[in-house]
Amino acid sequence: MGRVTARRRVIRIRDGAVNTRPDTLVAEEPLEIRVNGKPLAITMRTPGDDFALAAGFLVSEGVLGRAEDLANIVYCAGAKDDGSNTYNVVDVRLAPGVPVPDVSLERNVYTTSSCGLCGKASLDAVRTTARWPVSDGPDPVRLSPALLATLPDRLRASQTVFDRTGGLHGAALFTAEGELLDVREDVGRHNAVDKLVGRALREGSLPLSGTVLLVSGRASFELAQKAAMAGIPVLAAVSAPSSLAVDLAVETGMTLVGFLRGSSMNVYAGEERIVMP
Repeated sequence: MGRVTARRRVIRIRDGAVNTRPDTLVAEEPLEIRVNGKPLAITMRTPGDDFALAAGFLVSEGVLGRAEDLANIVYCAGAKDDGSNTYNVVDVRLAPGVPVPDVSLERNVYTTSSCGLCGKASLDAVRTTARWPVSDGPDPVRLSPALLATLPDRLRASQTVFDRTGGLHGAALFTAEGELLDVREDVGRHNAVDKLVGRALREGSLPLSGTVLLVSGRASFELAQKAAMAGIPVLAAVSAPSSLAVDLAVETGMTLVGFLRGSSMNVYAGEERIVMP
Protein backbone atom coordinates (compact mmCIF):
# COMPACT_ATOMS: atom_id res chain seq x y z
CA MET A 1 0.00 0.00 0.00
CA GLY A 2 3.05 2.27 0.01
CA ARG A 3 2.50 3.48 3.58
CA VAL A 4 5.05 1.38 5.45
CA THR A 5 7.32 4.40 5.77
CA ALA A 6 6.89 8.18 5.81
CA ARG A 7 9.23 11.12 5.29
CA ARG A 8 9.56 13.89 7.86
CA ARG A 9 11.85 16.89 8.27
CA VAL A 10 14.52 16.49 10.94
CA ILE A 11 17.22 18.77 12.32
CA ARG A 12 20.36 16.67 12.57
CA ILE A 13 23.14 17.55 15.01
CA ARG A 14 26.43 15.69 14.65
CA ASP A 15 29.65 16.77 16.37
CA GLY A 16 28.42 20.35 16.65
CA ALA A 17 27.34 20.59 13.00
CA VAL A 18 23.65 21.29 12.35
CA ASN A 19 21.76 20.60 9.14
CA THR A 20 18.21 19.98 8.01
CA ARG A 21 17.27 16.90 6.05
CA PRO A 22 14.36 14.55 5.39
CA ASP A 23 14.29 11.37 7.45
CA THR A 24 12.55 8.06 6.77
CA LEU A 25 10.30 6.96 9.62
CA VAL A 26 8.18 3.88 10.14
CA ALA A 27 4.51 4.59 9.50
CA GLU A 28 2.05 4.16 12.36
CA GLU A 29 -1.70 4.25 11.80
CA PRO A 30 -4.74 2.85 13.63
CA LEU A 31 -6.44 -0.31 12.42
CA GLU A 32 -10.00 -0.98 13.52
CA ILE A 33 -10.89 -4.67 13.50
CA ARG A 34 -14.56 -5.48 13.03
CA VAL A 35 -16.16 -8.92 13.21
CA ASN A 36 -19.29 -9.47 11.13
CA GLY A 37 -19.67 -5.71 10.85
CA LYS A 38 -19.32 -4.87 14.55
CA PRO A 39 -16.22 -3.11 15.98
CA LEU A 40 -14.10 -5.29 18.26
CA ALA A 41 -10.69 -3.64 18.74
CA ILE A 42 -8.36 -0.91 17.57
CA THR A 43 -4.62 -1.40 17.36
CA MET A 44 -1.84 0.95 16.28
CA ARG A 45 0.14 -0.77 13.55
CA THR A 46 2.42 -0.37 10.56
CA PRO A 47 0.17 -0.67 7.48
CA GLY A 48 0.64 -3.87 5.52
CA ASP A 49 -0.46 -7.49 6.06
CA ASP A 50 -3.60 -6.07 7.65
CA PHE A 51 -5.72 -9.13 6.87
CA ALA A 52 -3.12 -11.42 8.44
CA LEU A 53 -2.92 -9.08 11.44
CA ALA A 54 -6.69 -9.24 11.96
CA ALA A 55 -6.77 -13.02 11.56
CA GLY A 56 -3.85 -13.51 13.94
CA PHE A 57 -5.45 -11.24 16.53
CA LEU A 58 -8.61 -13.37 16.40
CA VAL A 59 -6.53 -16.54 16.80
CA SER A 60 -5.05 -15.13 20.01
CA GLU A 61 -8.58 -14.25 21.16
CA GLY A 62 -9.75 -17.82 20.59
CA VAL A 63 -12.21 -16.84 17.84
CA LEU A 64 -10.41 -18.48 14.90
CA GLY A 65 -8.55 -21.77 14.83
CA ARG A 66 -8.78 -23.05 11.27
CA ALA A 67 -8.78 -21.52 7.82
CA GLU A 68 -12.33 -22.86 7.46
CA ASP A 69 -13.49 -20.63 10.34
CA LEU A 70 -12.82 -17.58 8.19
CA ALA A 71 -15.25 -16.61 5.42
CA ASN A 72 -13.37 -13.53 4.22
CA ILE A 73 -11.71 -10.29 5.26
CA VAL A 74 -12.34 -6.99 3.50
CA TYR A 75 -11.44 -3.35 3.90
CA CYS A 76 -14.44 -1.30 4.86
CA ALA A 77 -15.38 1.77 2.85
CA GLY A 78 -13.15 4.63 3.85
CA ALA A 79 -14.21 7.64 5.84
CA LYS A 80 -12.20 10.46 4.23
CA ASP A 81 -14.09 13.58 3.27
CA ASP A 82 -13.46 12.88 -0.39
CA GLY A 83 -14.82 9.33 -0.04
CA SER A 84 -11.49 7.61 -0.64
CA ASN A 85 -10.61 4.55 1.40
CA THR A 86 -8.34 5.01 4.41
CA TYR A 87 -7.54 1.27 4.51
CA ASN A 88 -7.63 1.53 8.29
CA VAL A 89 -10.78 -0.52 8.93
CA VAL A 90 -11.11 -4.24 8.20
CA ASP A 91 -14.16 -6.44 8.62
CA VAL A 92 -13.63 -10.13 9.37
CA ARG A 93 -16.53 -12.28 8.28
CA LEU A 94 -16.77 -15.56 10.16
CA ALA A 95 -17.91 -18.78 8.55
CA PRO A 96 -21.43 -19.96 9.40
CA GLY A 97 -21.54 -21.59 12.82
CA VAL A 98 -18.43 -19.90 14.19
CA PRO A 99 -19.40 -18.13 17.43
CA VAL A 100 -19.16 -14.35 17.26
CA PRO A 101 -16.98 -12.86 20.04
CA ASP A 102 -18.41 -10.59 22.68
CA VAL A 103 -18.42 -7.06 21.32
CA SER A 104 -19.75 -5.36 24.43
CA LEU A 105 -18.21 -2.09 25.57
CA GLU A 106 -16.05 -4.03 28.02
CA ARG A 107 -14.50 -6.01 25.17
CA ASN A 108 -14.21 -3.12 22.71
CA VAL A 109 -10.64 -2.26 23.67
CA TYR A 110 -7.78 -0.07 22.52
CA THR A 111 -4.86 -2.43 22.04
CA THR A 112 -1.27 -1.32 22.74
CA SER A 113 2.08 -3.05 23.05
CA SER A 114 1.57 -3.27 26.81
CA CYS A 115 -2.00 -4.51 26.84
CA GLY A 116 -3.14 -7.76 28.39
CA LEU A 117 -4.70 -9.09 31.54
CA CYS A 118 -2.88 -9.81 34.77
CA GLY A 119 -2.34 -12.69 37.14
CA LYS A 120 -4.14 -15.98 37.51
CA ALA A 121 -7.15 -14.85 35.47
CA SER A 122 -4.90 -14.45 32.44
CA LEU A 123 -3.43 -17.93 32.80
CA ASP A 124 -6.90 -19.42 33.26
CA ALA A 125 -8.17 -17.61 30.18
CA VAL A 126 -5.43 -19.06 27.97
CA ARG A 127 -5.94 -22.54 29.43
CA THR A 128 -9.67 -22.50 28.71
CA THR A 129 -9.53 -20.95 25.23
CA ALA A 130 -6.47 -22.62 23.69
CA ARG A 131 -7.52 -25.00 20.91
CA TRP A 132 -4.32 -27.05 20.89
CA PRO A 133 -1.67 -28.00 23.39
CA VAL A 134 1.82 -26.61 22.92
CA SER A 135 3.37 -29.46 20.95
CA ASP A 136 6.69 -30.54 19.50
CA GLY A 137 4.93 -32.34 16.67
CA PRO A 138 5.87 -35.81 15.50
CA ASP A 139 9.54 -35.38 16.51
CA PRO A 140 10.90 -33.95 19.77
CA VAL A 141 12.21 -30.40 19.47
CA ARG A 142 15.84 -30.24 20.59
CA LEU A 143 17.72 -26.97 20.12
CA SER A 144 21.39 -26.35 20.70
CA PRO A 145 22.52 -23.00 22.13
CA ALA A 146 24.70 -22.61 19.05
CA LEU A 147 21.65 -22.81 16.76
CA LEU A 148 19.66 -20.41 18.92
CA ALA A 149 22.55 -17.95 18.86
CA THR A 150 22.30 -17.65 15.07
CA LEU A 151 18.62 -16.69 15.00
CA PRO A 152 18.73 -13.00 16.04
CA ASP A 153 21.17 -12.12 13.27
CA ARG A 154 19.03 -13.96 10.74
CA LEU A 155 15.95 -12.08 11.91
CA ARG A 156 17.81 -8.78 11.73
CA ALA A 157 19.09 -9.54 8.22
CA SER A 158 15.50 -10.14 7.07
CA GLN A 159 14.09 -6.88 8.47
CA THR A 160 14.11 -4.81 5.31
CA VAL A 161 12.06 -1.90 6.65
CA PHE A 162 14.10 -1.73 9.85
CA ASP A 163 17.17 -1.03 7.71
CA ARG A 164 15.46 2.13 6.42
CA THR A 165 13.88 3.36 9.65
CA GLY A 166 15.46 1.69 12.70
CA GLY A 167 12.01 1.79 14.30
CA LEU A 168 10.34 -1.57 13.79
CA HIS A 169 9.95 -4.73 15.83
CA GLY A 170 10.41 -8.05 14.10
CA ALA A 171 9.06 -11.56 14.61
CA ALA A 172 10.40 -14.62 12.85
CA LEU A 173 9.25 -18.21 12.70
CA PHE A 174 11.83 -20.99 12.36
CA THR A 175 11.75 -24.75 12.18
CA ALA A 176 13.49 -26.72 14.91
CA GLU A 177 16.36 -27.16 12.44
CA GLY A 178 16.75 -23.41 12.03
CA GLU A 179 15.02 -23.00 8.67
CA LEU A 180 13.44 -19.56 8.37
CA LEU A 181 9.72 -19.89 7.61
CA ASP A 182 8.46 -16.31 7.80
CA VAL A 183 9.37 -12.83 9.02
CA ARG A 184 7.00 -9.94 9.75
CA GLU A 185 7.70 -6.39 10.92
CA ASP A 186 5.52 -3.88 12.73
CA VAL A 187 5.71 -0.92 15.05
CA GLY A 188 4.12 -3.20 17.69
CA ARG A 189 5.67 -6.47 18.87
CA HIS A 190 2.26 -8.05 19.24
CA ASN A 191 1.22 -7.01 15.72
CA ALA A 192 4.29 -8.61 14.17
CA VAL A 193 3.41 -11.91 15.86
CA ASP A 194 -0.26 -11.60 14.86
CA LYS A 195 0.82 -11.15 11.25
CA LEU A 196 2.86 -14.36 11.42
CA VAL A 197 0.05 -16.33 13.05
CA GLY A 198 -2.61 -14.86 10.77
CA ARG A 199 -0.68 -15.85 7.66
CA ALA A 200 -0.32 -19.37 9.06
CA LEU A 201 -4.06 -19.55 9.72
CA ARG A 202 -4.96 -18.44 6.22
CA GLU A 203 -2.52 -21.00 4.79
CA GLY A 204 -4.00 -23.79 6.93
CA SER A 205 -0.77 -24.26 8.90
CA LEU A 206 -2.10 -24.03 12.45
CA PRO A 207 -1.15 -25.32 14.94
CA LEU A 208 2.48 -24.31 14.53
CA SER A 209 3.84 -27.39 16.27
CA GLY A 210 7.58 -27.91 16.29
CA THR A 211 8.45 -24.28 15.52
CA VAL A 212 10.48 -21.54 17.18
CA LEU A 213 9.14 -17.99 17.48
CA LEU A 214 11.78 -15.27 17.85
CA VAL A 215 10.83 -11.70 18.77
CA SER A 216 13.12 -8.69 18.59
CA GLY A 217 12.18 -7.17 21.95
CA ARG A 218 11.04 -8.42 25.30
CA ALA A 219 8.81 -11.45 25.91
CA SER A 220 5.64 -10.09 27.49
CA PHE A 221 2.71 -12.16 28.70
CA GLU A 222 0.81 -11.16 25.58
CA LEU A 223 3.46 -12.56 23.25
CA ALA A 224 3.66 -15.79 25.25
CA GLN A 225 -0.13 -15.97 25.04
CA LYS A 226 -0.11 -15.58 21.27
CA ALA A 227 2.55 -18.28 20.95
CA ALA A 228 0.56 -20.64 23.17
CA MET A 229 -2.69 -20.01 21.28
CA ALA A 230 -0.89 -20.90 18.02
CA GLY A 231 0.61 -24.09 19.52
CA ILE A 232 4.22 -22.84 19.27
CA PRO A 233 6.52 -24.77 21.63
CA VAL A 234 9.51 -22.37 21.76
CA LEU A 235 9.49 -18.61 22.29
CA ALA A 236 12.82 -16.76 22.25
CA ALA A 237 13.41 -13.05 22.79
CA VAL A 238 16.47 -10.84 22.58
CA SER A 239 15.40 -9.04 25.75
CA ALA A 240 13.81 -9.88 29.10
CA PRO A 241 10.62 -11.83 29.76
CA SER A 242 8.00 -10.73 32.24
CA SER A 243 7.17 -12.81 35.30
CA LEU A 244 3.74 -13.66 33.92
CA ALA A 245 5.22 -14.75 30.60
CA VAL A 246 7.43 -17.20 32.50
CA ASP A 247 4.41 -18.42 34.48
CA LEU A 248 2.46 -19.01 31.27
CA ALA A 249 5.38 -20.85 29.66
CA VAL A 250 5.59 -23.18 32.67
CA GLU A 251 1.81 -23.61 32.68
CA THR A 252 1.61 -24.57 29.00
CA GLY A 253 4.87 -26.50 28.65
CA MET A 254 6.48 -23.90 26.42
CA THR A 255 10.22 -23.28 26.27
CA LEU A 256 11.00 -19.63 26.99
CA VAL A 257 14.42 -18.15 26.23
CA GLY A 258 15.32 -14.54 27.02
CA PHE A 259 18.31 -12.24 26.62
CA LEU A 260 19.29 -14.15 23.46
CA ARG A 261 22.35 -12.13 22.47
CA GLY A 262 25.34 -13.70 20.78
CA SER A 263 26.25 -16.91 22.55
CA SER A 264 24.53 -15.82 25.79
CA MET A 265 20.94 -16.59 26.76
CA ASN A 266 18.73 -17.35 29.75
CA VAL A 267 16.36 -20.33 29.73
CA TYR A 268 13.34 -19.56 31.92
CA ALA A 269 11.12 -22.56 31.18
CA GLY A 270 11.08 -25.76 29.15
CA GLU A 271 14.78 -26.46 29.47
CA GLU A 272 14.20 -30.06 28.33
CA ARG A 273 14.16 -28.80 24.72
CA ILE A 274 17.60 -27.18 25.03
CA VAL A 275 20.63 -29.43 24.49
CA MET A 276 22.87 -28.18 27.26
CA PRO A 277 26.64 -27.97 26.62
